[in-house]
Amino acid sequence: MIETAAIPSGTDDPAAGARDRGPLRLKVCGMTDLQQLHQLGMMGVAFAGLIFYHKSPRFVLRHLTGEMVRRAKLKVYKVGVFVNASYEEIMNQVEQFGLDLVQLHGDETPRFCEQVSSYIQTIKAFRIGEDENIPWKIREYTDACDMYLFDTMGAGYGGTGKKFSWHLLQGLNIGKPFFLSGGIEPGDVAGIREFIKNPVAKDLFALDVNSKFETRPGVKDMELLRQFITDLQS
Repeated sequence: MIETAAIPSGTDDPAAGARDRGPLRLKVCGMTDLQQLHQLGMMGVAFAGLIFYHKSPRFVLRHLTGEMVRRAKLKVYKVGVFVNASYEEIMNQVEQFGLDLVQLHGDETPRFCEQVSSYIQTIKAFRIGEDENIPWKIREYTDACDMYLFDTMGAGYGGTGKKFSWHLLQGLNIGKPFFLSGGIEPGDVAGIREFIKNPVAKDLFALDVNSKFETRPGVKDMELLRQFITDLQS
């Protein structure tokens, strides 16, 4: 059974309900289908990622409007994923889609993250290379956001589908809840269990999956997700 850290408590805590769903937290990113968003909630998935980066093949505005999502009364927390967007653009989509959290996946400064997080819970994503000094990279963001997300370094922004080298986190004290991302796939259950034995995993908040659970960009294989959840909880 997976044990993970709790989200920092606060008056505006969209993840409070997720703590009652058992030890597993999962974020399924790149969602574009309303029916599948409903299914995630029924499956007990805590977070769904909606990508607002126009260069992404999972750009949500090609498929859904804010009104459609707001009216759906979803049982999953909605995470808006942005890349170097303006504060005004982010706040507009927060309102239009009724977002619960914001994920900043570009080159946002600590000051910008702090500005966003003063309004809504904010995840700062870091794209990590093999020779990255992670403590140096995150040091200025300690008080600027609520959570971190660690992903694989790629040529562009957003998810690459490439496997993240989890060993880069071993021996570190992150000191803030984090999402583990980067090419997580159905066959990674044993590796995830091993990772959770490391002291750094005391701050592990959730797993973030995307392309390895798709039939095509933005459309998930729901049976594959169900089996993944079952395997993690067994």
